[in-house]
Amino acid sequence: MLLEQTVEIKEQYRRKFVTAEEAVQIIKSGDRVYMHPGCAFPQVLADAMAARKNELYDVEVCHLLGIGDVAYTAPGMEKHFRHNAFFIGGNARSAVQEGRADFTPIFLSEVPWFLKNLHKPDVALIQVSPPDKRGFCSFGVGVETTKAATEVAKYIIAQVNHQMPRVYGDCFIHLDKIDFCVEVDVPLNEAPMVDSKKQADMDIFAKIGENVATLVEDEACLQMGIGSIPDAVLACLKDRKHLGIHSEMFSDGIIPLVESGVITCEKKTLLKNKIVSSFVLGTKKVFDFIDNNPEVEFRPTEFVNDPFTIARNKKMTAINSALSVDLTGQVCSDSIGFNFYSGFGGQVDFLRGAAKSEGGKPIIALPSTAKNGTISRLVPHLELGAGVTDSRGDVHFVVTEYGVADLHGKTIRQRTKMLIQLAHPKFREELEKFAKEHKYL
Repeated sequence: MLLEQTVEIKEQYRRKFVTAEEAVQIIKSGDRVYMHPGCAFPQVLADAMAARKNELYDVEVCHLLGIGDVAYTAPGMEKHFRHNAFFIGGNARSAVQEGRADFTPIFLSEVPWFLKNLHKPDVALIQVSPPDKRGFCSFGVGVETTKAATEVAKYIIAQVNHQMPRVYGDCFIHLDKIDFCVEVDVPLNEAPMVDSKKQADMDIFAKIGENVATLVEDEACLQMGIGSIPDAVLACLKDRKHLGIHSEMFSDGIIPLVESGVITCEKKTLLKNKIVSSFVLGTKKVFDFIDNNPEVEFRPTEFVNDPFTIARNKKMTAINSALSVDLTGQVCSDSIGFNFYSGFGGQVDFLRGAAKSEGGKPIIALPSTAKNGTISRLVPHLELGAGVTDSRGDVHFVVTEYGVADLHGKTIRQRTKMLIQLAHPKFREELEKFAKEHKYL
């Protein structure tokens, strides 16, 4: 990459070289620091910042889910750093639930506006590709909310990684905008979608995937949330034709369908012939897939997740998961009782966008039970403290391994009957009893 640069760009680039330890000296007590999230998490810079803990106090570190070691959330760090999560990752969940970190519930489509208007960072720590011959670095595996942060941050520190993919779209920052460059050549943090603990549930996920697949038509434009269910759905779409992708994120699961000609994006009505997204969560396989791939276009979430933009795709089919669904159709996806678990992400954005799309289908898919079958996810009412991620009016299709329910325009009586049939058989009697006691049936 360096060989392709002009002499002027090479010199400009090298003038910005510092060590990670030198770069983070710009951070002061009381600052707000934005961290590039997902698989773009700048681990070297994050570690260098955390190492300054005895010198820094009341530093807010804000970002979406970050894949990596978030040492600044460890017990004992709260006087020095306080994480503000816009989407809670597993590595920060205990800090939030124990009160050592904060959670800001916000739609993914609105985070860029929030950063640019109400929550401007003092310092942005990002990870990018080396500059090209014109001095542009790619945000690589994630542009999401990071481009917005770099447009308003007082200082920008870039972890410039020779292993960061170069991705097309509205996904670049020029060297002129970067204050310090820390050059590395290390693998990106990966996020495999399935771990060994979930292997016992694969049959259930496969059945859910089959049921969701019955709703996916030829020429549909897909959005998939995070988790095992989207990959299970993709595995069931091998006989579809001309599928498209408009999704805030995707993972390794779409690659076989692209290679086999199922996903072509040729019939999309918005940005035809392009896989449109704002970040990937996955392994090196998907990182290599997006690298210098003209089929892929990354744009920030204020575009990708805007419901009005989403609705411009015909047959927009949004597939998202949930923690629980009550008998009236309310969906909780971000909390377990009073414990905050994740966040809104793009779920509400895409449910609403798909609902307004011509031929669109908003889908919530979830296993019928949790904790090895001991708890029903189809519940009489949401648990005390649980938040309503998707209102009764937003929810259309609900899918479990036991079938599909179309709730849109249905009465509470009709919804209740359909949702009870989606529950595990051993829980249906008590759900029906509750429904009759409360006059749902």
